[in-house]
Amino acid sequence: MKIIAYGIRDDEEPYLDEWVEKNNVEVTAVSELLDSTTIDQAEGFDGIVAYQQKPYTSDLFEKMNKFGIHSFSLRNVGVDNVPAEAVIQNKIKISNVPAYSPSAIAELSVTQLLALLRKIPEFEYKMNHGDFRWEPDIGLELNQMTIGVIGTGRIGRAAIDIFQGFGAKIVAYDVFRNPELEKAGLYVDTLEELYQKVDVVTLHVPALKDNYHMLDEKAFNQMKDGVFILNYARGTLIDTQALLNALDSGKVAGAALDTYENEVGIFDVDHKDQPIQDPVFNNLFARRNVMITPHSAFYTRPAVKNMVQIALDNNKALIEKGSSANEVELA
Repeated sequence: MKIIAYGIRDDEEPYLDEWVEKNNVEVTAVSELLDSTTIDQAEGFDGIVAYQQKPYTSDLFEKMNKFGIHSFSLRNVGVDNVPAEAVIQNKIKISNVPAYSPSAIAELSVTQLLALLRKIPEFEYKMNHGDFRWEPDIGLELNQMTIGVIGTGRIGRAAIDIFQGFGAKIVAYDVFRNPELEKAGLYVDTLEELYQKVDVVTLHVPALKDNYHMLDEKAFNQMKDGVFILNYARGTLIDTQALLNALDSGKVAGAALDTYENEVGIFDVDHKDQPIQDPVFNNLFARRNVMITPHSAFYTRPAVKNMVQIALDNNKALIEKGSSANEVELA
């Protein structure tokens, strides 16, 4: 059995080596991402493991089929950048890592909200310019707030636990309700009801056709004045221009974002010598009431280990058994 793993970073290599030693499987790690220029490296292998933010194009799966490769394992959760039709037509079995560390993502979302509530970016800016006065930047307390959690899967549940630990009230919405949370009376029936009740909206849902630009002008208009927005899920959930307008009007008091709808080519790239040519992003990034991280909420040691080793487990199972517990059915 031979597996090729694309886009392997230096921080992933120890966990890959640990897995290889334990499983006695040949794995070739390459630093390049999987695309039309690198797919030919996979010829002669039995399976492919990959992780990247940019799309997987249809020609990749045609090549996999040509090479006799039908086992493709992602080191992440989302499959929104995978062309379902090409996967199905070429009889490729695909798996993901559904839960590498829900706590990692939930913890960062709460951390960034706390920083916004206590005006940390504003104080840093003032102090860097010699102004050590606290007025007028008075803060808010999380224990006095109502948090609207959209999506109550693993990450949403982890976020709820943390918010409740701070004493915050929770209002939740999910098409698929968790029985425990439903018994506790946390759910509302509509997004509009959630928007009207909460001080913070936090997104923990996958990107689907039905929720593209879930937070648009209409949604923001249904919210309280001075609401805070957290997005640690997918960038396409928010209409960025509508968010900018809501920030300008004061409808939104602040936002903490780990994703951006046009993040490919911006995040995980060194822009030290090449300015970002995206005026919408630059507008967002320049604001002291907006905190942005480069899709790095997952980036902890436990999460990276799980992403690498569970993906390799999945690929090995697909090759050996033709199925995996984490196999994804694309429609």
